[in-house]
Amino acid sequence: MIKIGEQAPDFKLKGYFAGKFKEYTLKDYKNKWLVVFFYPLDFTFVCPTEIKEFSAKYTQFKKLNAEVIGVSVDSEHSHKAWVEGPLGKINFPLLSDFHKRMSEAYDVLLEDEGIALRGTFILDPYGKVRYMVVSDNDVGRSVDETLRVVAALQTGKLCPVQWEPGQKTLN
Repeated sequence: MIKIGEQAPDFKLKGYFAGKFKEYTLKDYKNKWLVVFFYPLDFTFVCPTEIKEFSAKYTQFKKLNAEVIGVSVDSEHSHKAWVEGPLGKINFPLLSDFHKRMSEAYDVLLEDEGIALRGTFILDPYGKVRYMVVSDNDVGRSVDETLRVVAALQTGKLCPVQWEPGQKTLN
């Protein structure tokens, strides 16, 4: 079982980004914060709303020295067709967990359905899991909350409820 404070499970997956197929690993993101978000499938209803919002806020993640990757059980070819079709251009790669190993390692795999739950994981620059939320596939996640949590974790201090960047911390 994946746990906060432990090293994130490594991965080596093919992905699609900016017109190219490439292999991605956890090591590619060394010394950066990394937001890994799992979603069930391409060409669905809720997923594109989240992906487009992560893409729209990507520059805010970059300002926090954070990268973003999306992961589903679809093939990299499905990602390409989706990005070059109805989804449109996005600012980060979509990775193919076609064999479902990463979804299983991150404890988000719904084995009976063969898809992932909506899981959001924030990894620190050393590859340790600092935050995770897994939810039902019927409800989209808040990208603003993910940004807020990255910023809060980067303070290294205690951040109260509703804390926003620039506000006082508790220590």
